[in-house]
Amino acid sequence: MLKNVKNTYAPDYAVHPGEILGETLNAKGIKKSDFAIRCGISPKTVSMILAGRGPVTPENAINFESVLGISSNIWNGLNSNYYLFEARKKKQFKLQKQVSWAQQFPLRELEKRGFISKNLEDVDIVGKLLEFFGVGSVGAWEEKYEQISVAYKHSPSFKSSPYSLYSWLRIGEIRASTIECEQFNSSKFKSALNVIKDQTNNRPNKFLSIMRGECLNAGVFLLVEPELPGTHLCGATYWLNKDIALIMLSLRHKTNDHFWFSFFHEAGHILLHGKKMIFIEEENGSKNNMEDEADQFAANFIINAKKYRDYVNQSEFDRDAIIKFAEDQSIAPGLVVGRLQHDGYLKYNQFNDLKMRFVFVEKT
Repeated sequence: MLKNVKNTYAPDYAVHPGEILGETLNAKGIKKSDFAIRCGISPKTVSMILAGRGPVTPENAINFESVLGISSNIWNGLNSNYYLFEARKKKQFKLQKQVSWAQQFPLRELEKRGFISKNLEDVDIVGKLLEFFGVGSVGAWEEKYEQISVAYKHSPSFKSSPYSLYSWLRIGEIRASTIECEQFNSSKFKSALNVIKDQTNNRPNKFLSIMRGECLNAGVFLLVEPELPGTHLCGATYWLNKDIALIMLSLRHKTNDHFWFSFFHEAGHILLHGKKMIFIEEENGSKNNMEDEADQFAANFIINAKKYRDYVNQSEFDRDAIIKFAEDQSIAPGLVVGRLQHDGYLKYNQFNDLKMRFVFVEKT
């Protein structure tokens, strides 16, 4: 999480070194033409510095030290401070024109989660957003996220705000950067999934730490991060680099059948599809072949395909039969209910009491 730097001295003015040079020459009674000769530089260069239109180079700073007895470090510091101040002032002017860009982001929620300071002026919010995204300008932000946008396909019905979506993905990057993770290993990840599947009967306070640990050991960072306003996201998968993958789950649907299916769906993308792709799962989003493959992977991993066919062929969909079949598969009965509802064997209002409901508790 980003931390605000406090007690940072930021003056609202800066003195050009030429002003100090002029005062020094007057105090010592040295003419600028004589000073130029003694420093071995042109009178024009001295005039430009005195007028505040030219910098004091490191070479000149050394010469000034020899002639005036004032440390070259002081001249360099004055020069650096002045031009840095001028650069910040120019950037601040540009940021004032980009307030409308910043207002498209879910600022209140980013403040609430500690990524942007509260009670900032509009222009300062622009700067903090650039820091949050790790870019130097709005143009750089647009270029970065244009590259990300081509890595996944939006359908015409895509509903989520790109500004909220990119913020959510960026939160994942930031949180992942604070945790050590092993390099991805496909065999380890497959083994981890089997261990994780055994946790479906448990509550999040028991299974989440196990899930995260198993995933980290296999080169996958798992994050449960509530979605931001303006999005309709269930999860996302992408590679932070060639060695570490990231799975983000929003807990949009707070029942265990949705949670576990979403997790194994994202895991399917990691095992089945390329590292250059970004997979973003939106509620009622469009499907393609890779999404269908991830769906099939999740469904068959949670419930053995052959045993599921045998079970539904028996047409035993009462409570006791569902619980027994779930026990045979070593999974929570809510996952069987969710599968049967999805496949049309149950109505969506049947046996929902067999599902667990999860509540996301924010860390303090």
